[in-house]
Amino acid sequence: MCGIVGYIGKRNSQEILLEGLKKLEYRGYDSAGVAVYTADGLQIKKAKGRIANLESKLGETPLNGSVGIGHTRWATHGKPSDVNSHPHTDNSLKFSVVHNGIIENYITLKEELIAKGHVFVSETDTEVISHLIASLYEGDILKAVQKAVKHMTGAFALGVLTEFEPDRLVAVRQASPLIIGIGEGENFIGSDIPAILEYTRNVFILNDGEMALLTRDAVELMTLEGNFISREMFHVDWDIVTAEKAGFDHFMLKEIYDQPKAYRDTMGSRIAPDGKRVTLNELTITPEAIRNISRVHIVACGTAFHAGMVGKYVIEKMARIPVETDVASEYRYRSPIITKDTLVIVVSQSGETADTLAALREAKRCGAHVLAITNVVGSSVAREANDIITTWAGPEIAVASTKAYTSQLIGFYLLGLHLAQTLGTQTPEEIAEVIAAMKELPAQVSEILEQAEALKVVAEEMAKHDNLFFIGRGLDYAVALEGSLKLKEISYIHSEAYAAGELKHGTLALIEDDIPVIALATQHELLEKTVSNIKEVKARGAKVLGIAVEGETELQKSVDSTFIIPKTLDVLTPALSVIPLQLLSYYASLARGNDVDKPRNLAKSVTVE
Repeated sequence: MCGIVGYIGKRNSQEILLEGLKKLEYRGYDSAGVAVYTADGLQIKKAKGRIANLESKLGETPLNGSVGIGHTRWATHGKPSDVNSHPHTDNSLKFSVVHNGIIENYITLKEELIAKGHVFVSETDTEVISHLIASLYEGDILKAVQKAVKHMTGAFALGVLTEFEPDRLVAVRQASPLIIGIGEGENFIGSDIPAILEYTRNVFILNDGEMALLTRDAVELMTLEGNFISREMFHVDWDIVTAEKAGFDHFMLKEIYDQPKAYRDTMGSRIAPDGKRVTLNELTITPEAIRNISRVHIVACGTAFHAGMVGKYVIEKMARIPVETDVASEYRYRSPIITKDTLVIVVSQSGETADTLAALREAKRCGAHVLAITNVVGSSVAREANDIITTWAGPEIAVASTKAYTSQLIGFYLLGLHLAQTLGTQTPEEIAEVIAAMKELPAQVSEILEQAEALKVVAEEMAKHDNLFFIGRGLDYAVALEGSLKLKEISYIHSEAYAAGELKHGTLALIEDDIPVIALATQHELLEKTVSNIKEVKARGAKVLGIAVEGETELQKSVDSTFIIPKTLDVLTPALSVIPLQLLSYYASLARGNDVDKPRNLAKSVTVE
């Protein structure tokens, strides 16, 4: 997740920007930059890599001025590089912009601007904003920004400067966080409170669809239409560590709550404006090559493997291509049958997983086309794969993966639809129906998160047990595996997940009085059979929590308690049903007094075999 900091006052802005960006390093980034209004006009310095690289450049040629904006970038559009780093400017070098989020219609805007003579130098969507504002400027930067945002769709937090008005700084929030810090004779902007906490504890928190005009001595809040807003200041009494977590007790909990935004960002511009098609323009694989695919191999480890299990179901259902799933550490050693007509999909949150990288290289050696689903643009997996679908979840700090996993699911849905469109295996109406339901997912996740307190009570009871079971059929089984893994890795409760239809093949021997069983029953076609399996464990004394879809009543008659998720298409339920399982794991770990973000014996990225 990118970081923004801005300053207007009387002090040296370069130092304030650098310190603010350092306070945002926990968010993850691959490049950094600042723009400062100096005696020579608006000057920009940018550097790929750590903030120390930028600091070194500024040490050689400092930017002296009391107004500036800074940014740490997490690459989405375009690889990590100096030129793709923020701040971005226009051809006149008179306007500068920092941006968090995604401009979904940037390609259309870019084409329109190029037709008017604008020349672009980066691969980013953000550069479009600086050119757009410049093209609309008529002597008032505030009005130019207001006009520009009317042309933009997507998620964006903006900091905007122009050399023509060096005493004004404009900030905008639309579906991407931004706060305003209030000082004496100085004011600040930041994507998160830690960026400015050293300088002020008085802030305005912008809501979606709001903006601010900052000068040294005043801040004016308004809607994007220019209607002024009156709001009480918020006084921050958190310490810096709590501030980095946005007020949440742990990074894992923050990242669970980040998921609605991660869903929106990962879908982003990949859904056509009419909402009827996906547009995976980043893929190089041709329609002819797609039509020649004879089989798909999905290769991953741990949580990413569980995402791959959902991906198998999605691709087979939507594209009607046979799919095999493999644990990456086993893939090379079973002598898999790989040909030039095999599409190999490797999934990795970090893009540096050693076993997954080895599988990727073996697949390429055998002539397969390799597509990566990963969260890190400049990672080894991203560089070495033939194609990449980036999951724009932002960095995960907690070891236990939450938003990276669910963003991988969104990546698989997009890929499944893309393949189906190319192969004609789904009608346009069927594709549009899935897309419409996908667009509802962020709001539905928010609905589930509003019920977190109810899950906390259940989790505290679960935490008293040393053994627990998850059951489900079809897609529910894949989600059960992920729920079980989450519980094991952070609560240390022994947990197993089983395909519900396998209970009579040995598993029932483990069921005894009062043992907790979490039963996922979200698949309409399998509901009757799942209920029968639930009755089998109930008859042997288990206490069952059922996870069901809104409107389902039969399941509730057969379980001890029920958690209801919003209604969606069966194929999309994993993107919702896993959320309560993440919360249950978090609260169970908390009840046991564990270090939630850093479970014992585990690392975030496994870079050795």
